[in-house]
Amino acid sequence: MAKITADTLIMECLEINPNSAEILLSAGMHCLGCAMAHGETIAEAVAVHGEDLDALLAKLNEGVED
Repeated sequence: MAKITADTLIMECLEINPNSAEILLSAGMHCLGCAMAHGETIAEAVAVHGEDLDALLAKLNEGVED
């Protein structure tokens, strides 16, 4: 399975890790249903929401097999 990186699109992230919706929502990223989610990367979302990219990526990749 793919690893979630800064360049992963939000919608791809949701496909890779089914728990990512809960993780993103808990980080204040309520843009999952937004049209931007289809073309926005994790790094772009983090820049807008002011989260720690490395910490968020670590959470998003928990339980995701390489």
